[in-house]
Amino acid sequence: MTNDENEALLKLMGSVSIGDDLYGLSIKELQARIDALNAEVERTYLALTKKRGDMSEAETLFAPRKTD
Repeated sequence: MTNDENEALLKLMGSVSIGDDLYGLSIKELQARIDALNAEVERTYLALTKKRGDMSEAETLFAPRKTD
């Protein structure tokens, strides 16, 4: 399935929500749904990685200074 086909199916499906009834979906619709959910998982992991990096930088910047 191409990206264009996936995008067309996702437009037909509307937004993907957790817990939706999957019974009436075709194989193509189910695959498009999986692709959309995988893309969202990847996007979420990237955001998490960025936030962890930002937090690490902030902790380094604002860490108490060691005095001898």
